[in-house]
Amino acid sequence: MQKFIDRVETLLDDSLAGFASAHADIVCCHHNPRFVRRCRPTPPGKVALISGGGSGHEPLHTGFVGSGMLDAACPGQIFTSPTPDQMLAAAEAVENGGGVLFIVKNFAGDVMNFEMATEMLNCPVATVLVHDDISLPEHQGMGRRGVAGTLMVEKIVGAAAEAGWNLSQCQQLGQRVAAATVSMGVALSSCTVPAAGRPTFELGDGEMELGVGIHGEKGRERRTLTRASDIVEQLAGLLIAELQPAAGDPLLLHVNGLGATPSLELYLLYHLAREYCTRQGLQVTRSLVGNFTTALDMAGCSLTLTRLDPQLTAFWDAPAHTAALRFG
Repeated sequence: MQKFIDRVETLLDDSLAGFASAHADIVCCHHNPRFVRRCRPTPPGKVALISGGGSGHEPLHTGFVGSGMLDAACPGQIFTSPTPDQMLAAAEAVENGGGVLFIVKNFAGDVMNFEMATEMLNCPVATVLVHDDISLPEHQGMGRRGVAGTLMVEKIVGAAAEAGWNLSQCQQLGQRVAAATVSMGVALSSCTVPAAGRPTFELGDGEMELGVGIHGEKGRERRTLTRASDIVEQLAGLLIAELQPAAGDPLLLHVNGLGATPSLELYLLYHLAREYCTRQGLQVTRSLVGNFTTALDMAGCSLTLTRLDPQLTAFWDAPAHTAALRFG
């Protein structure tokens, strides 16, 4: 394993310190317990949006703290859920009279710990559960995982909270976006967790893992690596079959890199995916391309489709100022 590491045991805190100092105009970092919050106050009565999860997926979620998106994010250790005391401390730091909305990816540890924090808070609180990964059947185990579609929820609901929507309205909007969002990924290589020092799984020459999870979890199936156009058609075809958009429905297409895939390839995949959608009679009206929900150093990508309407489009287009995403 060759990585830029000083000490494994201080890697996360040192990285967060660097992140906070590099973006000191946007965020402040607290270390015990660990959370990142906006450094500028919000208007009284604004709903506070908080998300979080294991580190290793940067810029998710800390990179989306700022005006128009999250009020705070709770980073756990690498691929490990944050703890309830982190969520409680973050909520107490940013709650401003409008209550707290937790945006939670559907992983067992995240769900359990956010539920515990909810029970301990002394303010109005609600939750949106994101479960956009169609790699798994809905009825299997915990159900579908929350992956890159989480960003769509955070951006759109963040804009609504900024516009003064109340807690119930923000929760309902988040549930609506989550229900209109589907994702699936493919890996060309494994990731390496620094503390483990070895790849999470092995892929042979000429193999790819279709439906891989963002922690390196086993995908839907292992297939022979083929042309990019074939891979896109496999992924996009499954997404469209699941989402079932009507002809002419506006769509947001997000091509997300898993950490080690260069922009050259991501934009190729976007071009192929958009062309595929057009051939299916669908209209891509909004786009996002880049490494936003990563899996450390995994080579691969995910595709996300969100079915839009005029209101969701307006919230997607609304101004946002965060370290990783800026609109307007």
